[in-house]
Amino acid sequence: MAWLRRRRGTLFDVLVAAGVAGLTGLGIFMRETPSNRMVLGYLMAVAILFRRRWPLSTMAAVATFALLQVVAFPPVNDPLPFDLAVLIAMYSAVKYGRSMVDAYLSAAVVAIGIVIEVSRHFGPNWYALALFYVGVCGGVWLMAYTMRNRRLYVATLEERAATLERERDHLARIAAADERASIARELHDVVAHSLSVMIVQADGGTYAFDRDPEQARRALSTVAETGRDALDDMRRLVAVLRSDTAPSATASPRNSDDRRRITLDQLDALAERARSAGLAVALVEQGARPSLPAAVELTVYRIVQEALTNVLRHAGTGAAVELCLSYEPESVSLSVVDDGGGLVPVGVPAQAGHGLVGMRERISVHGGHFAAGPRPDGGWRVTATVPARAS
Repeated sequence: MAWLRRRRGTLFDVLVAAGVAGLTGLGIFMRETPSNRMVLGYLMAVAILFRRRWPLSTMAAVATFALLQVVAFPPVNDPLPFDLAVLIAMYSAVKYGRSMVDAYLSAAVVAIGIVIEVSRHFGPNWYALALFYVGVCGGVWLMAYTMRNRRLYVATLEERAATLERERDHLARIAAADERASIARELHDVVAHSLSVMIVQADGGTYAFDRDPEQARRALSTVAETGRDALDDMRRLVAVLRSDTAPSATASPRNSDDRRRITLDQLDALAERARSAGLAVALVEQGARPSLPAAVELTVYRIVQEALTNVLRHAGTGAAVELCLSYEPESVSLSVVDDGGGLVPVGVPAQAGHGLVGMRERISVHGGHFAAGPRPDGGWRVTATVPARAS
């Protein structure tokens, strides 16, 4: 059946050509084709086979054979049954032609043929014959023109549907890539920060286990609390990954579950956790905090979290950190500056990771500005500006 659908047009053209050949060889409506003209009918039938692929050439060939009929034979038997091929060729040129120029050329050729035929049969009723030819040929031309427009309209709809399907797939891939990047940032921020704090606290608890059991217990308590928070964030991300709902361009793992929404109110707890890990953090807020979208608050929180994690990993415990947030009506600016004077804890390798890339990606999502680099007098500086409205 699939083969039949692919070859349906070709089989139809074969049947049409066979019909023209049949009109040539059989007596139809008491109009038998004289044997000396049959060759022209058969040649027209062969030309009809190519009416879809080369419609204008088919029209030219059929018109040439019709002209030979006019030149070589008297008008006594005109028109013959196989002259129907002229209408078929004109119909094909109009419907399948590359442009309307083909349609107008075929109309001009047929109009010339009508003039020749009327002049060959000129008589008292010549105008009736002319009206008959014009009516029949004009009706066929208009029908072909209508079918041409319908064919082009259907082709346009099919092309538009294919384009929309490609765009849909492309947008789905973009949304999936954005979702993966967002999840990767969340995983990095949660795991890197939590593990850094837990490692530092575990090392500190080990060293203080014999000398100061109370400090060791506090360190282990911090490890447990940090681990629980990290586990909760991990469960939230895993729930997003296992969700049956397809990701969209506006949805992200950071706002898919509000059971533990991150807000700027948690900055104090974040700074306190960094202090418990051995950093001397000074938190300064300037200006009145405006009402911020959840996505903006999460971005600011994660930037601060990642910056403190980097200080802990690269500068080490004992480093002094100045965390400053400045609130404006249209933006939130933050800076995290450390003096680089700490001691890198054992077990936390000071190597480059994905932190800076993730921070830059988070800021670019909102159309903000991000910069990070070493200070001339030692230490590191991270600055960022986030628009107060989510983009």
